[in-house]
Amino acid sequence: MDSTRRHSKAEDISSFSQKRCIAWFREYTTPDDPDTLGPEGMEKFCEDIGVEPENVVMLVLAWKMNARQMGFFTLQEWTKGLTELQCDTHTKVQNKLDYLKSFLHEPSTFKSIYRYAYDFARDKDQRSMDMETARAMLQLLLGRQWSLYSQFNNFLEQSKYKVINKDQWCNILEFSRSIQSDLMNYDVDGAWPVMLDEFVEWLKAAREQTGKGSSSGKGS
Repeated sequence: MDSTRRHSKAEDISSFSQKRCIAWFREYTTPDDPDTLGPEGMEKFCEDIGVEPENVVMLVLAWKMNARQMGFFTLQEWTKGLTELQCDTHTKVQNKLDYLKSFLHEPSTFKSIYRYAYDFARDKDQRSMDMETARAMLQLLLGRQWSLYSQFNNFLEQSKYKVINKDQWCNILEFSRSIQSDLMNYDVDGAWPVMLDEFVEWLKAAREQTGKGSSSGKGS
């Protein structure tokens, strides 16, 4: 009898419980706003699952929840995402981290996450994303996989652009995937946003300058 009871209790813990999932959510909220997990709760949640808030896996988790605003999870978003993942404890989420990261290696899913990131991270009062946020998100998403990322980041830093719009955001990903680092397959007459045309001009000029510098250095 006791062993049966113990066995069923073990099964209870291993199987998903929405009640336990909601109770866990409430550990990160305040009595004033019990259905919203805010920045302080998010910090504690990240600590509990052993992940830095800036880690890209947190973006994938937010995408799974279809969270609307960076730094916040609503109860509805939490239950949607974690029910799908069958997670109601921090240990179960930890065990799903590699699974969540795997979405970043599948091109079409990565594209969905990348597009989602734009609306997730931008200020909801603005149509476009401010440059500081955009650069941070590009670093998170493309920093390791785009060979021209550091040059593009330098270009943005010194450019006149203060915001990035949705069209520019989506095209940056397409550009990073399709244009070679030597720019040989870049079509001047292609339908790229002006920002990317200007980046190409800027990069070519910078490379020419570097080339001249090394040439003059050899001659001296």
